[in-house]
Amino acid sequence: MTDPLALKVADAVADLLADPDTAPVRPRTTTTDRQQLAYGPLGIALLHIERAAAGMGPWQRAHTWLAAATHQPFTSGPDSHPFYGAPALAHTVACATEHQPGPYQRALLHLDAQIDRDVHRRLDAAHCRIDAGGLPELAEFDTIRGLAGYGAYLLHRDPLSSTLSRVLDYCVRLTEPISDDGETLPGWWTTSGPSGRPDERFPGGHANSGMAHGIGGVLALLALAVRHGNTVVGHLDAIRTILAWLDRWQQETGTGVAWPYWVTRADLREGCPSPSAPRRPSWCYGTAGLARAQQLAALTLGDARRQVEAEAALVVALTDPAQLKATTDDGLCHGYAGLAHVAARIAADARPSTAGQLRAAIPALLSTVCSPGIDPATAAAALVQDEKAGPGFLDGAAGIALALLSSATTSPPLSAWDSCLLLA
Repeated sequence: MTDPLALKVADAVADLLADPDTAPVRPRTTTTDRQQLAYGPLGIALLHIERAAAGMGPWQRAHTWLAAATHQPFTSGPDSHPFYGAPALAHTVACATEHQPGPYQRALLHLDAQIDRDVHRRLDAAHCRIDAGGLPELAEFDTIRGLAGYGAYLLHRDPLSSTLSRVLDYCVRLTEPISDDGETLPGWWTTSGPSGRPDERFPGGHANSGMAHGIGGVLALLALAVRHGNTVVGHLDAIRTILAWLDRWQQETGTGVAWPYWVTRADLREGCPSPSAPRRPSWCYGTAGLARAQQLAALTLGDARRQVEAEAALVVALTDPAQLKATTDDGLCHGYAGLAHVAARIAADARPSTAGQLRAAIPALLSTVCSPGIDPATAAAALVQDEKAGPGFLDGAAGIALALLSSATTSPPLSAWDSCLLLA
């Protein structure tokens, strides 16, 4: 299956973003957002790296955007994280190095050494926190800012590394229950709201389920590490612990199952999640990301029933008008392009009957991003110049174009650009 219109729109986005000096983007893209993988030039470079790896564009475009990003030093140490500063740069450079090792290898080795130091520092602090009986912050363990995100990078670079093994050991400890105010909580319970800051709407904190900021990312990392041959003591039990938690809180939608974005202290005391309107089934939160994490875990454990249920949950989400109505943008993180990309990733590992259903749902998702009959240049201009979403990776045009490339052909990325999302 190939969607020619989606591919043309992706090409047109890449052409508009060919050069930072001529691209129709706000100045903040290469200044304020310079070190941000989510919004800045690094995400745009990823688009050009993937296209160049596929023989669809010149490597010079990727190099130009990387040069725009690195005209000043990058932040490292405590003020950086997987989507900001040196680790974000390392992910982008690593994607390029697999196809163009010469220009980037020396810089990447330097970045790897810095990341190794940062990860060990973070792990030492996390184990001290666990030893003291404290609750974690989301930024300790999540995919965007925490150790699951660092694990994603290490898995891409060297899946058998001892540093990754230490991260996996930490993930196992994170699943051990913890006592707080006389209540037994999962080890990933945090006192904050989903933003990572204190929130009066979350008295007593919450347990976050999402791929971006919750235990979904940890589950995906643990499962992917097994696929790559790196397991530690307690590894499979930790996977089962997370799955048991998700099973406990899954909800019937009337057409299938879904998982709450989070569980609050009130939910815990009531024994069921608070009623809510249908939520968008995105990568960052909800059914799409968690279906992939559960599918990966099921494949790891050889659990055929769970695999069928996880894949079916996404089929339902992609065909349920109520859930799709809750999706209101096109982006990779929580929009239609992201849904199409996750669907393609899940379909690649799915049982044949479910794979066919998922692939059958992708054209409708793509048509929401690229309306039939629209001029590709017009569609691309609208995406690039969207004031709210911007031209970047997580919400904006570059990420949408990357998702269009993979889902329009249902071919996996050649540059592993989505490894930072723990989808593969």
